[in-house]
Amino acid sequence: MGALDGVRILDMTQYEAGTSCTQALGFMGADVVKVERPVTGDPGRGQGEVDADYFLMWNSNKRSVTLALETAEGRATLMRMLPHYDVFVENYGPGVIEKLNLDYETMAEAHPGIVYARIKGFGTSGPYSDYKCFDMVAQAAAGAFSITGMPDGPPLRPGPTMGDAGTGVQTALAITAALYQRTQTGKGQLIEVSMQEAMTYYLRTALAGSAGGSRVVGRNGNGAGFAMNLYPCAPGGANDYVYIMAVTEKMWGSLAKAIGKPELMTDPRFSTPAERWQNNEALIAEISSWTSALGKFEAMRLLSEGDVPAAAVQDSVDLFKDPHLLARGFVHDIEHDERGPIRLLGWPPRFSGSEAPMKAAPLLGQHTDEVLATDLGLSADDLLALRAQGAMG
Repeated sequence: MGALDGVRILDMTQYEAGTSCTQALGFMGADVVKVERPVTGDPGRGQGEVDADYFLMWNSNKRSVTLALETAEGRATLMRMLPHYDVFVENYGPGVIEKLNLDYETMAEAHPGIVYARIKGFGTSGPYSDYKCFDMVAQAAAGAFSITGMPDGPPLRPGPTMGDAGTGVQTALAITAALYQRTQTGKGQLIEVSMQEAMTYYLRTALAGSAGGSRVVGRNGNGAGFAMNLYPCAPGGANDYVYIMAVTEKMWGSLAKAIGKPELMTDPRFSTPAERWQNNEALIAEISSWTSALGKFEAMRLLSEGDVPAAAVQDSVDLFKDPHLLARGFVHDIEHDERGPIRLLGWPPRFSGSEAPMKAAPLLGQHTDEVLATDLGLSADDLLALRAQGAMG
């Protein structure tokens, strides 16, 4: 069984911040029922005849139900479903959920035990609360751009979508905490997570240098001197680099030995931390001359076996071929009903006492009849009648 086996999630999320939250809960065994707009569904599906890869990435381990919530019949059906669920999650734009009359107060009145989670770009209060927000907007507002880039260059957009997925995982953690609290009190509650605020959690190390907001933290590019830097490798492709960290005296000694240049340890230019910093460029050149003759994975192996923290810069192709990830079963080959075989990376937490197998993202409305028949005890004729009334669009 999964760790959250028996927990049911009513998922009204779209794009990534909300879908990453409900996917995380699904990966831990919760039954996630994704409620989508008829015909178009989650905008993350894209506009093509086949669901976008982006959607497949964020909607594994879910079932899909289509309801026309702008209609009285569609909304009434959702409210009838509600008591069968433990958690409701939404990340619609400002004011949308209120227009649908699906706010926390309304749902809690119908189901007092519901854990109701909302993800908003800037929260539901404060001067920015009505502003629209996506991942990189949240990252810019939280300071991530300001610390990313070269020291003499402009701010840069970070690569990972932490504003979305990072917020989603924090919300999933909050939901599991609220579910545990409910076992003690019997009561549900409202959870609100601001993407801007969630993103600042990933900047705490950088913010430690801000002296409580009295100092601007600068950009360090790919590192700080020779001890934390990116080094070129053969054959010189766009991602042929190895990242090396040698931030202690012991690591420095290990690095000199690993690259076959133990004499650097006694070289007057590099004998002390101060001398190494003063002659940083010369030391980078010494290390680069060694890495440049090797492939990035060979450089990583030799450095790591020499007790030096190092990693090859893996690209999106490398990851799916990584022998380590393959050996750990982190790369999954699963069958999608429309796309056939697809490959996805797994869910990082591993439990010794539970397991929830990975399942492909659902087709739009694939489980509508199945879920409504089970939750509401509807017959085939009942389902036809609901469709005729416009509940499913």
